[in-house]
Amino acid sequence: MKRILVIDDEPDLRELVRINLDQAGYSVDTVSTGREALHALRHSPPDLVVLDLMLPDVSGTELCRKIRSDPALAEIPVIMLTAKAAEVDRVVGFELGADDYVTKPFSPRELSLRIAAVLRRRFADSDAEQTLEYGTLQLDAARHRCTVNGTEAPLTAKEFDLLRELMSRPGRVVTRERLLERVWGSDVTVTPRTIDTHLKRLREKLGHAGGAIETVRGVGYRFSDR
Repeated sequence: MKRILVIDDEPDLRELVRINLDQAGYSVDTVSTGREALHALRHSPPDLVVLDLMLPDVSGTELCRKIRSDPALAEIPVIMLTAKAAEVDRVVGFELGADDYVTKPFSPRELSLRIAAVLRRRFADSDAEQTLEYGTLQLDAARHRCTVNGTEAPLTAKEFDLLRELMSRPGRVVTRERLLERVWGSDVTVTPRTIDTHLKRLREKLGHAGGAIETVRGVGYRFSDR
């Protein structure tokens, strides 16, 4: 379970974010000031920080600068959360090392998707070493290659990511919502029907090996473990 630290001085917003991220499967801690945040960060570094730019004791940009300048904290992803929408504010945030930027008001769903996307990129290096096999089907994540009977299958990036997500959980049902979050991340315009279309094309490209992708009606998909 990934740990998220939410830093915001608005109690209602902190609670809204906490509840929604908790429902999304994250462990969530919240603080309201920069001083509390630094203590929490140094005492028990989280996997990701959601940081409001307008804090009562120190600006979010200054706190982000402190995080990036501390070797023990520098690799923690930061998503900035703010009411400021001006492009200059976003640019400053990214220059300071923010990984993403969400403007208030926002939907909890969007924030959850953006967190998932940032975490996926953050931990991609360890995932990229994995090679998955099923019969004559081989998925080499490090080289981003998929072969069937030794012949490369011409998969798009999304098709490759969908196949990796399914093959990494053989025998387990993966919901359309999880596939949407893991593969499309913060692209909230994508619908579950898009996933069905991509899976249909993926099966066709895999030929006989495509039969290993099973549809679980009304829920999602499962990769065979037989």
